[in-house]
Amino acid sequence: MTNFSAFLKDEAGAVTVDWVVLTAAVVGLGLLIFNWVRPAVSNLAESINAELAEAQACMESDGVTC
Repeated sequence: MTNFSAFLKDEAGAVTVDWVVLTAAVVGLGLLIFNWVRPAVSNLAESINAELAEAQACMESDGVTC
């Protein structure tokens, strides 16, 4: 019984549990923010792609009408 009560009073693994919970919270918040930001970044990337395609078409043409 002495070994069991010593095991219950031992707090050596408590720090590990705290870090696991903290890491899970950080990962969860990161995923939440990623899902919130992703549509805006996708729209921006599409706009940049359209501008680059327009610039490429201009460079491949005579270049005067750009």
